[in-house]
Amino acid sequence: MIRRILSQASVLIYPIVAWMILAFILMPVMAMMWIAFFENRILSFPPDGHTVAWFVHAWKQDAFREGFLLSMRLALTSSLIALCLGVPAALAIGRGSFRGRELINTVLMSPLMIPAIVAGTAIYLYYVNIQMQYDVALAGTLPGLTFAHTLIAIPWILRLLVASLAGFDRSLEEASLSLGAGRVTTFFRVTFPLIRPGITAGLLFGFIASFADVEKSLLLVGPGNITLPMAMLNYLEYRTDPAIMAVATIQVLTIGVALIISDRFVRLGRTF
Repeated sequence: MIRRILSQASVLIYPIVAWMILAFILMPVMAMMWIAFFENRILSFPPDGHTVAWFVHAWKQDAFREGFLLSMRLALTSSLIALCLGVPAALAIGRGSFRGRELINTVLMSPLMIPAIVAGTAIYLYYVNIQMQYDVALAGTLPGLTFAHTLIAIPWILRLLVASLAGFDRSLEEASLSLGAGRVTTFFRVTFPLIRPGITAGLLFGFIASFADVEKSLLLVGPGNITLPMAMLNYLEYRTDPAIMAVATIQVLTIGVALIISDRFVRLGRTF
């Protein structure tokens, strides 16, 4: 009897606890979004009123506008490059069995294991070493920043694609090959359509990882190449008004939309 009562109570308690934890996690984000609409020039509570003027003010700031556009271009470029590298790697790791397979997988996933600030410092020192030896400047340049963000995106793309390939039925490929189709035709007509959800989700998640990065950009940005997170940090050195909350709200909404779209293609809860 006691066990039955406890079982019935747990059915009611678990959802309540889960929603309380979710509310606790989302509370700072919701507070930030609320503050973005305050009329107060100096952050204070309660607000004098609500307005959307801070969003207009933020967009008129060259640093925020150019930083947002640069972050978008950088995230798209790096995620596309990472996708071109991640798809062959995922096919080899997810379906192949060869010597050094686990080592290659560990190396490609290593950006997730190393603290971001340590990885950023290592890339910066590597760029400096290249410049000293070969007189090729990468630190503080857009190509160098793009290469660093590509390293951020590769592990996420690889992880999602390997997970997508885990349930792939290889007999479909064998049937295509047995009917006379070549390997290239089989890939684009059979394999690619089946793993396309994983590719799309990997591309979007690579975009998110690049768009939200701070640590590597902190060490690698240069004049005229200030990303949105760096523009936000620079702004906070001199001002603390709702404009920064408006920019953060736009950033959170951009990442949230990308996550929702990613989850539509691949159930992220099952992947991570």
